[in-house]
Amino acid sequence: MQFIPVIPEPARSTPRPGTYVLTRDTPLTADPGLAAVAAVLREQLAPPTGCAFPEGPGGIALGLDGALAAEEYRLSVTPGGVRITAGDAAGAFYGVQTLRQLLPPSVFRRAAVHRQPGWEIPCAEIEDRPRFGWRGCLLDVARHFVPKADVLRLIDLLALHKLNVLHLHLTDDQGWRLQIRRYPRLTEVGAWRRESTPGWNPQGDGRPHGGYYTQDDIREIVAFAAARHVTVVPEVDIPGHTRAAIAAYPELGHGGDPLEVGTRWGVGTDILNVEEATLEFFHHVFDEVMDLFPGPYVSVGGDECPKQQWRESPVAQARIAASGLGDEDGLQSWFVGRFSAQITARGRRLLGWDEILEGGLPPGATVVSWRDHHGAVKAAGAGHDVVTSPARSVYLDYRQSDDPREPVPVGTVLPLSEVHAFEPVPEELAGTPAQDRVIGAQCALWTEAMDSARVIDYQAFPRLSAFAETVWCTGPRDFAAFTARLPAHLARLDAIGVEYRPAAGPHPWQTRPGVKGRPVTLPAYLAGVAAHTRNIR
Repeated sequence: MQFIPVIPEPARSTPRPGTYVLTRDTPLTADPGLAAVAAVLREQLAPPTGCAFPEGPGGIALGLDGALAAEEYRLSVTPGGVRITAGDAAGAFYGVQTLRQLLPPSVFRRAAVHRQPGWEIPCAEIEDRPRFGWRGCLLDVARHFVPKADVLRLIDLLALHKLNVLHLHLTDDQGWRLQIRRYPRLTEVGAWRRESTPGWNPQGDGRPHGGYYTQDDIREIVAFAAARHVTVVPEVDIPGHTRAAIAAYPELGHGGDPLEVGTRWGVGTDILNVEEATLEFFHHVFDEVMDLFPGPYVSVGGDECPKQQWRESPVAQARIAASGLGDEDGLQSWFVGRFSAQITARGRRLLGWDEILEGGLPPGATVVSWRDHHGAVKAAGAGHDVVTSPARSVYLDYRQSDDPREPVPVGTVLPLSEVHAFEPVPEELAGTPAQDRVIGAQCALWTEAMDSARVIDYQAFPRLSAFAETVWCTGPRDFAAFTARLPAHLARLDAIGVEYRPAAGPHPWQTRPGVKGRPVTLPAYLAGVAAHTRNIR
């Protein structure tokens, strides 16, 4: 073995002669603070290997070392045993994920398929730690509902890649996916639409679509993720992208004809009104959200907020005048600020897209910058934490090539190599004190054109594997070295059952003839970003 085919690449790794052999009776011991990690190791390795991992010395040992940083670990495999030492439970968990990757791909199956007396692990010394604390992936479950089992599967895949944030986009114009007990119509009405648009076809498919997560579903998702050191960040998008909520409770909108849950993609014109009753409604919503999601961040979205209805609303204009807000951007800042106060009072931090910069940020807000790096530079310069997620670099719904066989061409071309080359710290911040405000980055799976787990697999992998290196690796990244390690990793994904995009292009069953996309060229994309970001420069 000339190199260690682990993804993401460890900070330092050295192959050593020999192997250690797992047998049915290989013991496992763990420091008291690592009992949960030991439980996950047994859960992941016992079924495919047949090893029982009884408690006892020798074999595999998990230990804590206060000299190591959070999420840092050291993995030593010798002919006499395996030792994982870490700064905390998360680091030990990541050491276990690396150990899994040292074993044959069959260990990623859910049951044994080969009866063999032992499983060889090549001897190696590995020292590893992450570059960023926020290593995330957004999953849009609003445009197309993703069943709970598929969410849990994605969490496992994120954890395998040492990603630690799942940003759940729970609400939008086309669906409300979270049970709120105080307001049952949000899911009775808002979780269902009469049809969808396949890709960007002009005609709907005539097929009802919907679904939602009960509060017990959410508790299960959160607990499952926590065992894998993944934090679930909920997003309830306000004040725009709220048509599903207004369809369920029309008093949240601006009157006029009754609305149905959205059936088309794009940015709609509907926005919440700014009456106190509407703010109280969403204060109650966020109270239930924070009861369900214990993590430190709560997202209010705030993106693509159309303001024409506010311009035409006497109530909105009176609010602007009475509070000296200046204009509708100031009104949005005031609106977001009301929820920032609530979220902060609960000991949490507000998260929002870079549009919340328009009109001014509330204290302590964290910005996800998606319109290139303009928002990241402005927010970091003003002392706010930033998560970079520029669409051009990490939106995995974008098409992977110009190949006409791509399932639903969306956006500009975003090949594997460009995801791997993505630099989370904007050039304007590099080398300045403000660069420390970049706490990480996240990729995104927007699901307008992804209506099943199979399509999500195709769009996500192996680009998500490349993204994992951009946020984990502390040293220079080498795409040639990544592609050399990739075949071994694809064999693991095969064993899991991930239907990733082959390097040669889509399989015939992965194409979607007749479903229209929305491709743009890179110059057109950049021109659109420039026009879209004029308010935050």
